[in-house]
Order: sequence, then C-alpha cells, then structure tokens
Amino acid sequence: MKLLFFDDFRLGVLNGATVVDVTEVVKDIPHLDPQQLIRGVIERFADYRQPLEQAARGQGRPVDSVRVRPPLPHPANIICMAVNYMEDGTRSEPAPINAFMKSPSAIIGPGDTMVLPDVAATIFEGEAEVALVIGKRASGVPAERAMEYVFGYTNFIDGSARGMQPAAQSFYQMKSRDTFAPIGPYLVTADEIADPHKLAIKLWNNGSLYQNFNTDDMAHKIPRCIEWVTSIHTLEPGDILATGTNHRGLNPFMDGDQIELETQGLGRLKFSVRDPLGRTWARETRLDRQQKGQEGTTPQLTGKYAPASVPS
Repeated sequence: MKLLFFDDFRLGVLNGATVVDVTEVVKDIPHLDPQQLIRGVIERFADYRQPLEQAARGQGRPVDSVRVRPPLPHPANIICMAVNYMEDGTRSEPAPINAFMKSPSAIIGPGDTMVLPDVAATIFEGEAEVALVIGKRASGVPAERAMEYVFGYTNFIDGSARGMQPAAQSFYQMKSRDTFAPIGPYLVTADEIADPHKLAIKLWNNGSLYQNFNTDDMAHKIPRCIEWVTSIHTLEPGDILATGTNHRGLNPFMDGDQIELETQGLGRLKFSVRDPLGRTWARETRLDRQQKGQEGTTPQLTGKYAPASVPS
C-alpha cells in the first residue's frame, strides 16, 4: 500500500494514478496533528489494513490534481547513516558505522522548496537516499529481528551545507537546517519492496542525471543499522532512518534547481531549490573532479562568501 497526505493533510491511498481519500476510515485514531495520525495508522495497521484496502477501491482524484504533502510531516527522530556506501567498490572496506540526527523541521514534501541559508558553506548538496520508516517501538533490536520493525520506505534527501567553520562544530550546522530533508511522495509499506538492498536510485538536477546507483552497494545493511541505532536510543513508530548515499554523483544545489529523486518502487519526489543570495558553483560531480585529478568539492564561483579567486 502507498499512503500519502494531500491538500490540507487528508490521508490518502494511491491507486494507480489516483488518490483515494481515506480520512474517514481512520477518524477514530486520536490525533492533534498529521504526524500523530500517521503514527496511529502505523501502530494499528493490522486493524486498519483491510478497511483501507476496501476504501481504496472507491472513487479517487487524479494525483496530479492535488497537493501532495510529506508523508511523515514531523517525525520524532530522523536518523541518517553516515558514509554507508562502498562507492562503487572504490572503498577497500566499510567505514566504521556512524550516524547523525536531523531536525524534524527539516522535513519538506513534494513540490516544496529547499531554501539555502545565508551561511558560509563551501557548497550545498543533496544526497539521494532510501529511508525506512519504523513500524513499532524499537529498542535493543538484534539484527536477525530488525526487519520486523520496518513498516515501510520512502525517498529521502539529506541536504548538506558543507564546509562550515569551525570544522569541529560543523556537522550540526551542516545537516539540521530547515527544509534540508525532502521526503515522499508517499510511504510504501514494506510488503511492496521485495528486497530493499536491490533498489535502483536516481537523482536528476534540471533534467540531467547525476546520481545513479543501487542499494546493493550499501556498506552496513539495514538490519545492522537498526541494531546499532537502537542500541543507542529507542526508535518510535513513524521515525525515519535514512540509509546513506553513494557520494560520487553529488553535485551542487543552486538557486532555481529542479530536483527529482526516484527509487525503484517508491515513486518520484520532485522539489525545487531557492538561494536568496544567488550563489553559483560549477555544475560538476565529485566523480568529475576525481577524474580530473582534483580534490574536494567544486569551489564557489560567484556570490556572497565566494573566494577572492577561484583556481581553474
């Protein structure tokens, strides 16, 4: 099943190219906001699945005629795995398992805008990822049981303002900015994804394909990620655990960019980028620079915080 919020956060089920309003089916779930509602659906999905499936056969509206909202508007936890891909075999071994948290206020949905802040970042990037959504309270979960705790999956972008100073304090500043976690367009239940470790992920910027990789390149697989994270703190239903990216196709996000992320089976997430300062970078990927023998990310060309001179 594909669950989504639309318009004024009505709950819908996607049926082909139409969305069927199922808000009335779940009206008895106590909630004060949409996140509490979707958490209630997740927690009680065994009870609601059949009524939702029946309702989804009803009259729907074309999905392109509604405003699709983020399927998880304000999760309690957004955990992102760090350096969790083998980078197409260019890493000799997995990096030590690690993660970081993003603020719930970073969440935006389809058609929304990622806003680049007025900070001295060396570059802004967005990392294409698959995120899993927790289905039940998870604490101290062993790897062999971890998949029992996965309710479903959604597309996820990990926005980054890189190069913040001082370097020792950069990670929080880099990752937890408002609008830096686009997700959606819907939440796909786990039964629709046969193997989350064999999914094609593609990201386009202004129609050009930049990231193109597969989750089979993931270093620490999902069961290990869940085991490790829940050994540190509890995850709740509706929490997000993003699984990382292959960094080789990362490219600068700039004012006016139109971003599209599609993961096999999870639909296509579209959003825009706005930079009130109009800063620019060369449109090249990390792999492009590596192939030219250049280190690091492409330098800023114009706008506030640009270096006085940029090496060619």
